Parts: sequence; C-alpha cells; structure tokens
Amino acid sequence: MSRLLSKSWTRSVEPVLRRLNAYVTLDEGETALLQRLDGRLEQFKPGAELTRAGGAAARPRFLLSGWACRQRVLPDGRRQIFEFLLPGDGLGFCGPHAPRALASAVAITAVETIGADGVHEEILRQPSGELAKAMAAGISEQEARLLDSLVRLGRQTAYERVAHLLLELHRRLSVVGLAYDQRFSMPLTQEVLADALGLSVVHVNRILQQLRREHLIELRAGGAILRAPEQLAIIADFRG
Repeated sequence: MSRLLSKSWTRSVEPVLRRLNAYVTLDEGETALLQRLDGRLEQFKPGAELTRAGGAAARPRFLLSGWACRQRVLPDGRRQIFEFLLPGDGLGFCGPHAPRALASAVAITAVETIGADGVHEEILRQPSGELAKAMAAGISEQEARLLDSLVRLGRQTAYERVAHLLLELHRRLSVVGLAYDQRFSMPLTQEVLADALGLSVVHVNRILQQLRREHLIELRAGGAILRAPEQLAIIADFRG
C-alpha cells in the first residue's frame, strides 16, 4: 500500500535532474519546472505495487528514492524481473491511451515517488523541447537495457550475467550521483538477483563467491565495490 505524504514533506529532485541532463541539457525553464514539482508525494513499503500488470496506465511520476523493479509472476509463483527502477527514473509517461501494462512495478526497498503531471503536459505542449528529447532518450535507453537483458538471459553464462548486471547498476547509479568511485548501494537479496538473472539462488551465490575470490568485486552489507571494472567489462562484453 502507498501512503500519501503531507504537503510539508519535501524531497530533492536532484536524481531526476541528473538523469535527464545526462541525455540533453535542459534549459532554465525546464529545470525550474522539475525543481518545483508539486504532484502527489507517496511512500511505498517494500513489496508494494507501484503499478499492476493488466491495470490501467499509470499516472506520470518520478522515483525520488529507493529501488523498485518491473516483474511478472507466473501462476506457480516463479518470478521474472525485467529491470530495476532507480532514483530519477520515470513511470507512466506513455499517456492514458497506452496499452495495459504487461508487467507490475513493485517496490524492493521503501520507495518515494512524486507525481509529474505538469512535466507530462509540458512534453505534450513542447514535443520538440529539450525536456521531451531527454525523456525520449530515456525511453530509448530503457529499450536498449531490455535488449541487453534479453542477450544476458538468452546467451550469456551465469558468470557473465552477474558481471554484466553489476556493471549496469553501477553505471546507472553513477549518472544520478549515487555511486562513489567503484562503490555503490545494492540493496538486493540473492533471491532478487536470481529472479533478474534467470538463475537459482545457489548459482548466484556460487558466482558471487567466485567473483570475490578472483578479487573482481567486494560485497558489503547493502553495497558492492567493483575492484576491477575493466576486467568485468571484458568478461561481460559490457558496452555501457
């Protein structure tokens, strides 16, 4: 369940600004629009649905903090995670006439979002503006990540899959200022990693231990360090 926050609650939109400016430099008016976002502020507990598969199109909003994922759960309980949603990512910018969602968006950690109807209206009003270009670039990048995920699941070894996902998460968090050198927060259980990588929990554990023994990564409570990112990129054929 989500919880509506009071109007006195405020949260920095810095991750949103960093992510969009990584694609296109926004002008002053567009930056000001994002800085004064006044849509509905909500908090979601871990496991809560942000959007539901088969449901109506989600309203436009941005993740301000926390981690979520897009997933589909089979009748027997097996789950496939398609991608992770990180601070600065948008939801529901396809418009009210978008087809019904084929996957749910679910909070992994506590998540905070803010409504962005004004941003969506600005994109529709100025389809050739920098803000619209930045959002379109973000959608293109998301499609590229889904293709990477398809290759990762379909052709890469377990060793390559884990390395590739770690590099992808580090790069995305670096863009929004949430990775420091080669260190980054990674509040993901091995079960969650297994569901994203199409592996068993035992196999994920085995690969993580191998990467640690080879001094390629270091894992700490809630975080990871890439000790040899260049070598990991070669292993995973990472092109990010």
